[in-house]
Amino acid sequence: LGDDPFLKKMNLSGGNHIKIRAAHTSVAVALGFILVLGVLGNFLLLLVFSRYPGLRTPANLLLVNISVSDMLVCLFGTPLSFAASVRGRWLTGSYGCRWYGFSNALFGVVSLVSLSLLSFERYAVLLSGSQLSSSHYRRARLSVAFSWLYSLAWTLPPLLGWSSYGPEGPGTVCSVQWRCRSVTARSYIICLFVFCLLLPLLLMFFCYGRILLAVRGAAGFNKSQAEGRIFLMVVAMVTGYLLCWTPYGVVAMLASFGRPGAVPPAAALIPALLAKTSTVLNPVICVLLNNQVGAPPPALQTEFGEEDGCRPFFLSLTLFVFTG
Repeated sequence: LGDDPFLKKMNLSGGNHIKIRAAHTSVAVALGFILVLGVLGNFLLLLVFSRYPGLRTPANLLLVNISVSDMLVCLFGTPLSFAASVRGRWLTGSYGCRWYGFSNALFGVVSLVSLSLLSFERYAVLLSGSQLSSSHYRRARLSVAFSWLYSLAWTLPPLLGWSSYGPEGPGTVCSVQWRCRSVTARSYIICLFVFCLLLPLLLMFFCYGRILLAVRGAAGFNKSQAEGRIFLMVVAMVTGYLLCWTPYGVVAMLASFGRPGAVPPAAALIPALLAKTSTVLNPVICVLLNNQVGAPPPALQTEFGEEDGCRPFFLSLTLFVFTG
């Protein structure tokens, strides 16, 4: 390690070397699967959207935004942590660590915010009860721009002195310094938890809850089938969100406000891996839950019927895979 204080900080000292090496190898294997599946799934999704312009509905523009942010995580974040796990230590120094922490936070928050804005877009279309128009596309584009600006507003501060980015867990990943207990660091963590995790989740609950109520109150179509389909969509979206991001948020709060050592370095890696699995789950959920069937009434048809490009999306993906 030489005299580099950063590398000394990142190094795991003591303990059984074989167990530490096995743990790093296990993490590297998991990251390798996440990297390959994340790149493949999101690349295929983006390729299909680029090839079939008819799929570019307002809601699907937000799905594209989620896929883009997930792809960027796979390209600019996961390879660095994968290489670090293979070697058992961080490889790109303090500047690389800050870049990794910032870029992963930026792209991750974009994905989280876009998921909540997707629920709002579906709810807004339901409220309007009209066919797709230029105003719907304008709102979707503004939502995409907002997701990036909002994410930048919350992920730039650690680079400017409000908290900081640094090594996390056993030293093979970097993120916000959750273990820093200064007032400024804790205030940032609270804001990040509230505005980038809790509020998007509450918006999803509200919008999807209202959509379910609207389906129950609609008439003139098979309510049980539509309600079951939309309930499945809600459960999948919210469960994926909670599964991938809640453990990370809880561990971050424990590391910041719990007793020192409450979260062992090795245990901190598990929530980080779960958060990265969102890059794999998001495209799967998008494809499976956009394979909508049936013909809802006009007020719901735009958002949940074939006019939203849902069934054509699944068919286009199938044709693309088998015909190229």
